[in-house]
Amino acid sequence: MTRALKGSGFLGLAVMMAVGLHQFVILSGGSAVPPWMIGGHAHLGVLSILAIVMGFAVPALGVTGTLRTVVTVLFIAGQWGIPGIVWLGEGFGLAFLMPTGFLWGGALIVAMLIMFYKSITQPADAVGGGPAAGIPGDD
Repeated sequence: MTRALKGSGFLGLAVMMAVGLHQFVILSGGSAVPPWMIGGHAHLGVLSILAIVMGFAVPALGVTGTLRTVVTVLFIAGQWGIPGIVWLGEGFGLAFLMPTGFLWGGALIVAMLIMFYKSITQPADAVGGGPAAGIPGDD
């Protein structure tokens, strides 16, 4: 499951970069980039970086079983749903999709609350829960 989070994160960054290049082409042609395109681009970028971080945080916090699946599915749905509805709703005139933003945002919030719960309830000596071992300097 963490492979899905990391993979979704890297794919999201690639899509975000492609959209960024498209925005550059628009600007180079002398036109303004539509605000809906900028908003979707920014959200996909940030959420994709967080998906990669989540891919490492889930096993570090010992999230397993059904909770691991729930966190993964909810986060990936929110990662793509938030920018997707901005692009589809505003950019392609499918405004009836805009209320689903509450669904995608809710999915992200629930995933984060599960991670919050796991982060405060794991024992201090669990994987990722204790102090980091000192790493000798390379000087």
